[in-house]
Amino acid sequence: MAELVGVYGSTHNPLLWRARGQDLDSTRAGFDRLRDRLARARPDVLVVVATDHLTQWFYDNMPAFLVGKAEHIPATFWNEEREFGLPYRELAGDAALARDLLGGGIERGVDFAASDAFRADHSVLLPLLYLTPELDVPVVPVFTNCMAPPLPGAARFFQVGQVLRQAIEDSPLERRVAVIASGHLATEVGGPRHFAGSPDPGFDERAVTWLAEGRVDEALAALTYDRLREAGNVSHQFLNFLVAMGVADGRPAVHAEGARSRFATSPFFEWEP
Repeated sequence: MAELVGVYGSTHNPLLWRARGQDLDSTRAGFDRLRDRLARARPDVLVVVATDHLTQWFYDNMPAFLVGKAEHIPATFWNEEREFGLPYRELAGDAALARDLLGGGIERGVDFAASDAFRADHSVLLPLLYLTPELDVPVVPVFTNCMAPPLPGAARFFQVGQVLRQAIEDSPLERRVAVIASGHLATEVGGPRHFAGSPDPGFDERAVTWLAEGRVDEALAALTYDRLREAGNVSHQFLNFLVAMGVADGRPAVHAEGARSRFATSPFFEWEP
């Protein structure tokens, strides 16, 4: 039977890859801590909850939740190489576990879409470059729609996390599985607030507290589309951390922080499995 061995949350800001400076010390320390904790968990496979940035799915064809079930996953789009210096990589997938997540979700009322032919952008790759630098652990991406409204509500993200946990634990495969949610706190792209520090520090503080203290009901009530839009135009990707919170059955995080930098506040979370 598959075993859940860790639940984590990480930033995926692509500007971090080439950036240097003392203001990023706490961000680097956040990645270091998660890398060490993940190594101790010894996962056989990583389920990465991430969001495609309108690069392969757009308004005309946008799945709410999609399980990637390919054995080989090309990572990085050409514009990410050009703009952020991210390297092209090919990740190993775990199609067998992906099929179990897909079927387990459908059995429990989450009609995941699925794809055998897709590419992973920086929301998948950037955390892995820091957390598993050798990229030697197979990956099952679970893509969420945090970009093209109307978006699923906060409660649905949390429910998807609960269902993912059940599907993992019911899988007959011998796997040690870690879940990594990839997202943002308050973040703005474009305009005068573009990566100019956090556009809403108050939101960041409250959001970290919700997860640190397991305030599920408070978070679900507060995280409306409009409130997230007010925090910053890509802050909806914080919803991916509600998937991780659902995987953790709503328990308080054992570690929750927002590392401030000149770009935005970088989130790092960890839950006991």
